[in-house]
Amino acid sequence: MDLQQWLDLRQWLDRVMANHQKWTQEFGPHPVHPALQVPGGRVEDVLDRLAERLRDNYPFFHPRYAGQMLKPPHPAAIAGYLAGQLINPNNHALDGGPATAQLEREAVRQLAAMFGYTEHLGHLTSSGTMANLEALFVARELHPDKGVAFSAESHYTHARMCRVLGVRTASVPVDGLGRMDVDALESLLRKGEIGTVVVTAGTTGLGVVDPVHEVVKLRERYEFRIHVDAAYGGFFTLIAGDLGIDPEPWRAIRHCDSIVVDPHKHGLQPYGCGAVLFRDPAVGQFYVHDSPYTYFTSDELHLGEISLECSRAGASAAAFWVTLQLLPLTRNGLGAVLAAGRRAALRWSELIEQSEHLELYQRPGLDIVTYFPRTAPLSLSAIDKASEELMRRGMEADQDPVFLSVLRADAAAFTARRPEVTVDSDGTRVVRSVLMKPESETFLTQLHERVEQLSQH
Repeated sequence: MDLQQWLDLRQWLDRVMANHQKWTQEFGPHPVHPALQVPGGRVEDVLDRLAERLRDNYPFFHPRYAGQMLKPPHPAAIAGYLAGQLINPNNHALDGGPATAQLEREAVRQLAAMFGYTEHLGHLTSSGTMANLEALFVARELHPDKGVAFSAESHYTHARMCRVLGVRTASVPVDGLGRMDVDALESLLRKGEIGTVVVTAGTTGLGVVDPVHEVVKLRERYEFRIHVDAAYGGFFTLIAGDLGIDPEPWRAIRHCDSIVVDPHKHGLQPYGCGAVLFRDPAVGQFYVHDSPYTYFTSDELHLGEISLECSRAGASAAAFWVTLQLLPLTRNGLGAVLAAGRRAALRWSELIEQSEHLELYQRPGLDIVTYFPRTAPLSLSAIDKASEELMRRGMEADQDPVFLSVLRADAAAFTARRPEVTVDSDGTRVVRSVLMKPESETFLTQLHERVEQLSQH
């Protein structure tokens, strides 16, 4: 945050505290129990110690941090979260969070509309992992004797959650750009053993979008469900068709059976805030359960009746709702935030292609850039060593540090992109930079020059 953002946040937090005090005073005064009181000055001391401990973090807020998928939430989301957390509602049941349950419904309705769902059943979750678990749970209930297929580049959560659910899995090969190979998928579908296909809209490694529209067409010949893991890339649907983003996969998502998206990534929310959406509300039947002490204050549907999780922070719904009031799910709203990162990724790719010291691994599909230092000879082992050293030197620099990450590519994946490489190991690491902060666009020249400089050592 710059100075103005800090001043704005302090003003917003003051407003949150004043509004909360006004509400609590409506119920009359009550004494604080002595058991909750702490010695004067002790809290300040502990908070200062905490601040010192928290210094052992990477600067996720700064565009010089271009490593993993991490950035701070929007200041308005922080204020919204605090407003909810002061009450500490539980969105499992209307008994525990009537107001924030309604805020959650409104926010989730906007998510569903963003993807083109007219009807939907959905809710927020504590993470994308839990959201994917729920989607796969419903898939298992609908096709208990069939397996789940996902691409070799999909997130590891699918294989893990299928093990939890006791579901058979099949890994589908990818093409030379890391997208699901549709021909290989069709060969698998011919066997009649797959009940659900997981397509990814934004892989966490390369930001690759599977050909969702082509998988949807396969449903004309085979019977299966389609689940879209858009945990990372989902909000890019707001700018699909712009900045070189092929709109076809995004338009096809509305025809898929379930979607997962993580507001705590590109949605500017604090961790953890995932979401799962189902096109057919009837799948709620698989969540049916009873509780001897909840669901009594209202005949309306309680969010806990359509989720696997029980207690969930209502503050997450408050934070997301506030954010969507200020940055709506439109091209010029939240879409403008994503467009900045996309432009930065495209521009950096151009700079890398012009560089004498860096080589582009693959052109970015969204806002993740992958590259490696130019080596002589061009061999997997040399690239691996140079990439690791570049990342380490950047992170350990006393002056002008940069924070990057690496991506493991096996020999087949690398040679598909660079067939002239000498294969002297089973794979290599390349450098990976996630430009999900819009500030990356304005800091890009400095970032590129520094990475180029580090690559020459």
